[in-house]
Amino acid sequence: MSVFRGSAVAIVTPFREEDESLNFDAFADIIDYQIDHGTDAIVVCGSTGEAATMTEKEHMDTVKFCIEHVAHRVPVIAGTGSNCTKTAVDLSVLGAEYGADGLLLVSPYYNKATQEGLYLHYKAVADAVHGTPVIVYNVPGRTGCNVLPETVARMVKDVPNIVGIKEASGNISQIGKLMALTDGNIEVYSGNDDETVPILALGGLGVISVVANIAPQAMHDLCQKFFDGDVAGAAKIQRDIYPLFENLFSEVNPIPVKKAVNLLGQNAGPLRMPLTEMEPEHAEKLKKAMADFGLLS
Repeated sequence: MSVFRGSAVAIVTPFREEDESLNFDAFADIIDYQIDHGTDAIVVCGSTGEAATMTEKEHMDTVKFCIEHVAHRVPVIAGTGSNCTKTAVDLSVLGAEYGADGLLLVSPYYNKATQEGLYLHYKAVADAVHGTPVIVYNVPGRTGCNVLPETVARMVKDVPNIVGIKEASGNISQIGKLMALTDGNIEVYSGNDDETVPILALGGLGVISVVANIAPQAMHDLCQKFFDGDVAGAAKIQRDIYPLFENLFSEVNPIPVKKAVNLLGQNAGPLRMPLTEMEPEHAEKLKKAMADFGLLS
């Protein structure tokens, strides 16, 4: 059984304006908004959630709060990756103990591990969490390291609870090769919003979405139309929402999406350094795209 099917929001983490501390009151409201507007799952403490600027305690407190507040209404996938295998194991064991429905593990960054090192890293974490499903996160543009299809296929074959991959390489041919090597027996999720329909067409199960922070119903509907056989309808949503995709990545994620969530009035608060506020000219274009899509009056 899949960890989730459809659109999972890569949810933002709200901080307080006065001291950049975690704002769990605002987070509860954001979580409830997502569930009320069609999101199929929540990915907490990923790149969009600014996990890289949190202490380990803040990181896991956020994971714990999210799991408890969601209270099984939708699956919660906890981002628990690290470039240190021991740290990834420690975070993942805690995430599993807290009740995460799955764990999303970014490939080790900066180290530039060999494919053998990647295999052993993921196996060590998966073995430590005693059956909790593990999703590999391949995002070479951030990590400097590409997890090759042969390596992922080996993981899925050898380690029962490594079940899937969030693919953000931007390489559709690579994803096609992975599906061929595994005979489709892998849960593939798009890591790029604008590639959702092509990845679904290859047999993918959904998307881990940035744009779902502000358009959760549209991203859910895109996936559901595809699953229902309305490929043309899914493609139309993807085309219609493209200006949002474009403007949400006019600067490095999550700078634009946090601005967008604040524009919706959801009190996501500030970014933490070294991330900085969106450039005014980009913010104006984002506001226009949101208004054109009907998100702002």
